Amino acid sequence: MRRFGRTMVTAALAVTLVGGTAGWASGDSQAAVTGPPPGTAAWLAGTASGRPLPDPATAAPREVAAFFAGLDDAARQELLRSHPLVVGNLEGAPLPLRYEANRIAVAATGEVRYASLAAPDRQILAFDPRGRGQVAEVFGDLEHAEHVSVIVPGSDNDAATYDAPRKPHTGPAGMAQALREATGAGTGTATGTGTGTATATGAGGSTAVVAWIGYTTPVGVGLDAADGRLARAGAARLARFTAGLDAVGAPDPALFCHSYGSVVCGLAARHTDAADLVAFGSPGMRADTAAALRTGARIWAARGPSDWIADVPNVEFAGIGHGADPTSAAFGARRVPAADVQGHTGYFMPGTQSLAAFAAIAKGEAR
Repeated sequence: MRRFGRTMVTAALAVTLVGGTAGWASGDSQAAVTGPPPGTAAWLAGTASGRPLPDPATAAPREVAAFFAGLDDAARQELLRSHPLVVGNLEGAPLPLRYEANRIAVAATGEVRYASLAAPDRQILAFDPRGRGQVAEVFGDLEHAEHVSVIVPGSDNDAATYDAPRKPHTGPAGMAQALREATGAGTGTATGTGTGTATATGAGGSTAVVAWIGYTTPVGVGLDAADGRLARAGAARLARFTAGLDAVGAPDPALFCHSYGSVVCGLAARHTDAADLVAFGSPGMRADTAAALRTGARIWAARGPSDWIADVPNVEFAGIGHGADPTSAAFGARRVPAADVQGHTGYFMPGTQSLAAFAAIAKGEAR
């Protein structure tokens, strides 16, 4: 009887979550963009130096890296010119080649909303114009960085709005830039539950940060944001993306996962080689505890006092809701101080405790 009562309470909370009285509002249902990039059929019909080209859908990133290592520069350039959308999104392909391929691919769309992404000083690591568009951009020298971080954002992010004017430090690019700047800003302190204090004591070597909108995000905070359908599709893409980083020799990344992005990270956790996984402004990670994520990464969590996400019930019922609060003691994540964070998107504001702690994590100096 007691178990039945708990089930009914959970069901009621889930209905409340979807109904909108707990902070969720209406949003348009989105079709997840999955599978290999546009142009794959033409790519597979070609060859390079008499060799078949690796299948973007099935070839492991390490196999892709080995394939390109066996090509001379002329063959690489020919593939870039003939198949820019494939090369630009092919995990394991050389980074400079992907940057150049995506400049070509962006320009080829002829769409004004994407034009700024083709600027010669941009390092666009992925670009897919399907649907609302997906994009990933590198800040710093990813080829030679000692530390790499990846920003995984939540709802309302896509390639079409990526460069739209928005408040600094809040969108994926703003978060990435703020984090990279903070990694050279001196000493930061983070408190970890049961692990004492984490302190950054220096520049921590070169740091690169990737703003990754590599999945179809929810629009608004309606049913798409309340269930895990888009997150599951995103988790598969995030796992492949991190495997691609590994294939080109990048260090194990720190994943900074905001809002619905933390659901993506939670589902991807066991399939990545991330060194750290940071959930902030999180509705849950589809796991009851940090240990249930089944990853060797250190799990961190932050939530500011005025973040509306605190009003979302931490339940999961019939696929709706994302489960336990990552900032709860029972979850077992290391806590990131966030007492001075304002709202749902203020975690990367300069001078905040959270940004200082994030920088310590990004530099590998947090304990």
